[in-house]
Amino acid sequence: MPAEWVSYVWWVLPFGIFGVVSWGYWAIRKVLSATARPVVNDFRTTTTVVVPSFREDPDVLVRCLGTWVAQRPTRIIIVLDTEDTEAQGRIEALKYPTVEVVMFEHHGKRSALGHGMRMVDTELVIFADSDTSWEEGLHDAVQMPFIDPSVGAVSTRQNVYRPRSSVWRRVADWIIDLRYTDYAPAMGRFGGVICASGRTAAYRTSVIVPQVEKLEREMFFGRQCIAGDDGRMTWLVLSQGFRVTHQDSARALSMFPGTFRAFVKQRVRWSRNSYRCYLTAIGRGWVFKVPLISQIAMMQILFTPVTMFTALAYVVLAVRSEHPIPALLVAVIWTVVGRGIRGFSHLWRRPEDIVILPLVTAMIILVALPIKTFALFTMNKQGWLTRSATTRGGEGQTEASLSGAPEAERAAAS
Repeated sequence: MPAEWVSYVWWVLPFGIFGVVSWGYWAIRKVLSATARPVVNDFRTTTTVVVPSFREDPDVLVRCLGTWVAQRPTRIIIVLDTEDTEAQGRIEALKYPTVEVVMFEHHGKRSALGHGMRMVDTELVIFADSDTSWEEGLHDAVQMPFIDPSVGAVSTRQNVYRPRSSVWRRVADWIIDLRYTDYAPAMGRFGGVICASGRTAAYRTSVIVPQVEKLEREMFFGRQCIAGDDGRMTWLVLSQGFRVTHQDSARALSMFPGTFRAFVKQRVRWSRNSYRCYLTAIGRGWVFKVPLISQIAMMQILFTPVTMFTALAYVVLAVRSEHPIPALLVAVIWTVVGRGIRGFSHLWRRPEDIVILPLVTAMIILVALPIKTFALFTMNKQGWLTRSATTRGGEGQTEASLSGAPEAERAAAS
């Protein structure tokens, strides 16, 4: 072998080893998720749905409320901000007997959650975001895993509501779809889901309500935490030794940003929340109470900027090789093809999304390196970013923003 080839092999060998490890972990997680099955039984009990709502578009809230009421939970408590009088009037006019509207001066989402949690008197509490609707059967399905007394919380399967109304919703639906087909089921089968998304998740009341002050008053390096409530509640359950499972048959649909600006803001907030949440879990030793696959997933998330930088470094080396153009083309093609392989689960569900594969690849790189790096160095900057006191609905997430959805899709979603 020529000397220059030997030198080149030594340069790329670490990247090759890293790739084998990364793809190996993906394959294991994929098999575990593909072979996971929802719990099915007749277990039913009393439930309270707690919904914190701050400046939500009333059209969105009322639409989602209809899907919750239709599934007959014992109680629904909607904690509105004192300024949300239009939403209050519209909900009360519907005269749903199981729905209670509570007016509360919000000091962040956690304060509203805490207020609602203190009113719960049922065996289970289901937290739902004000812009999340439920598919038929979610309420029954999400209760089934609780037949096991070691289960403290249950994560649900989630997707984007009307994704074809915006290209950014289509990208988000691709990313979130894979999270709930290739990630959550693998961790959930061992009781180690590391974040039961607050868009809709169920908890055993006796496990989570006594922790309400730890939710409301969490501090991170001297600053009170505003966002990241779902990750905090998940780890408060895991830290007590309870299992957090995933129920794929319990399915919800959430509004996602329809603009690039709001898409980026949402990812910055999520990344900051992840860093604070997982570093706290490491610092307090909670990480050792979850299964190995959950620990690896957490570390993978924490080191995403490092791993993406490593991949880009390989591309740089390819450009500096003796034949830079072919090497660069191979690197770019493999990056896109590799993302397509990892996105097979989503493409099986929505094959038409193959046309946005290059965009999805670019957005995943954007999130993995610049956004997560920025979030890492600003993780203690608190704020919601996509929702404010001066706007109605989340940025790019009002009912009017869905106007681009094709008629057939609107009819199917209604």
